[in-house]
Amino acid sequence: MTRSTSHANGHASARALVLDYGGVICLTAFERHATTERSLGLPPGTLRWRGPFDLEGDPLWRDMLADRISEREYWRRRALEVGRLVGEEWTETRMLMQRSLGDDPVANIRPEAQATVNALCASGRRVGVLTNEMDLFNGAAFRARLPILAKMNTIVDATYTGILKPDARAYQAVADALETPIGHCLMVDDQPRNVDGALRAGMQAEWFDVTQPAASYAKVMERMGLPATQPLRSRADPAVAAGLANGRLASSNSEQ
Repeated sequence: MTRSTSHANGHASARALVLDYGGVICLTAFERHATTERSLGLPPGTLRWRGPFDLEGDPLWRDMLADRISEREYWRRRALEVGRLVGEEWTETRMLMQRSLGDDPVANIRPEAQATVNALCASGRRVGVLTNEMDLFNGAAFRARLPILAKMNTIVDATYTGILKPDARAYQAVADALETPIGHCLMVDDQPRNVDGALRAGMQAEWFDVTQPAASYAKVMERMGLPATQPLRSRADPAVAAGLANGRLASSNSEQ
């Protein structure tokens, strides 16, 4: 897949930041494979599909990128697959996602995300989340366990609205909730289709490369007209750290 790095509508620095949740704020489930395996008692390395970290090795992810299946369908199939590995019939994606969170969900928050949100809030900028399935995948109760979400001025979740990105109404809804003209909002998303949808809706947008989170957040801060932040030290446990290392290795190998 060709990776474009920046999408702009020709606007000056944005006034409000809109973040996707999965992949942008939170580590992807691919990066949490080691935690999932430990939680389920699976041998290390059992989960070999790595989505954007190994495109060649994950044809189902390529189907999703090509719009042959939806992102929700991708994760529904993966949940079914992992459930069967442990002798269970997992009918909902959250059955997989909740087992991949580990004992401390805060450890799965990208330190670059936390540093960026802290800096924007300190500068008086408004920050919100626009997500297609945050509570659908994780359950509503987990929000209270993540201090970063308490800093948000708004969270617009299609779990409840039923309006999925890249529908233009989703972007307008979060802009309205942030009380900011849509053209002055910057959407950050790891799915190209959602970036394109934001641009069509009149919003500024930046594609988030999950394999290069620090570089992606540096671009976000530049787009917001603020100096780059230093990420806070990660609280990831050894299993999460192992998942990160394996994911980056797979990404590096796939690009050679």
